[in-house]
Amino acid sequence: MKLVFAGTPEVAVPALDALIASDRHEVAAVVTRPDAPAGRGRRLVASPVAERAAEAGIEVLKPVKPRDEEFLARLREIAPDCCPVVAYGALLPKVALDVPARGWVNLHFSLLPAWRGAAPVQHAVMAGDEVTGASTFLIEEGLDSGPVYGVLTEEIRPTDTSGDLLTRLAFAGAGLLAATMDGIEDGTLHAVQQPHDGVTLAPKITVEDAQVNWSAPALRVDRVVRGCTPRRAPGPCSGASGSSSSRRRPSWTAPTWRPASCRRRRTTCTWAPDRTPSSCSGSSRRARSR
Repeated sequence: MKLVFAGTPEVAVPALDALIASDRHEVAAVVTRPDAPAGRGRRLVASPVAERAAEAGIEVLKPVKPRDEEFLARLREIAPDCCPVVAYGALLPKVALDVPARGWVNLHFSLLPAWRGAAPVQHAVMAGDEVTGASTFLIEEGLDSGPVYGVLTEEIRPTDTSGDLLTRLAFAGAGLLAATMDGIEDGTLHAVQQPHDGVTLAPKITVEDAQVNWSAPALRVDRVVRGCTPRRAPGPCSGASGSSSSRRRPSWTAPTWRPASCRRRRTTCTWAPDRTPSSCSGSSRRARSR
């Protein structure tokens, strides 16, 4: 398929790399946020996705708003079959959603409908969830509410920071997104509507959310610190001065993805050539808070 990839931060680069490496798809262009000031000199810097696309010789589109007429005209001219999305950073209007024949497919770092919103990984860690994952879904006008194509599960380890977990999900999710594109192209993968129950929201983390209350139980303090580490801002903080925790290097083993029709939450699936699970084993026990 001809693809236009939309993404901005470092966490989106593994998915872009996976699609570039695919021999089944052509990444015709990349959509990313405009260059932003960074560093002490506040010099304009391109996003990690823009830099990676430029290295690969891929056209980069940087609309201030995705409803800009110049951007929409170029998108229609490219005429993509599908637009995969990872952490683009702007809401897509219906006029843009209607351009690709097979829609915009988002890689979201939670097991939808849990943790819809901008900060699913941070909220999962801070809530004490034992299991999270990633989902690919068809973008609609609602907040992360579209039908789901595929999911993968990932255990949240007792020492995981949000950065540790997000790194693992970024690389595992890259494979999930590439497999989703394959399944959409050959018609072997079909989206399943999200259930109405189990919806939780994951809004952007605020300074108040990241404030450490040292009179709270130790478990709560630990979750706040891990959930807000590493993070450029606000980060876990104490009092007026504030202090951020250091980065940790995660170890990672890729999980196995499954189609949305497979309802087991903790599972290992063996895949037939058409990506239909030929056998599944594991517990269907849902994630619970520690």
